[in-house]
Amino acid sequence: MNHHRECYGKMFPDVLHLPSDQPVSGKVFTVLVERAGGLLRSNRSITADHGEWNECLKCPEFDDCYKFCQAKLALSTAVATQ
Repeated sequence: MNHHRECYGKMFPDVLHLPSDQPVSGKVFTVLVERAGGLLRSNRSITADHGEWNECLKCPEFDDCYKFCQAKLALSTAVATQ
């Protein structure tokens, strides 16, 4: 069994459960979906914590972690479109 760091696979936030008008953060990236009047999406933004990104780049598990994060994001995208 592999033992990973606590942050493994958590660069991106959970995009399947984005609340309105509240930022949701992963280790590196934060997403904010703002809604006009609570109904329609009026603004979406993504920010990155460059300090955390630089820390991730130094991690010996970076390549595997990044691939895992991308796989989770692809699956989330597929589920969200159903």
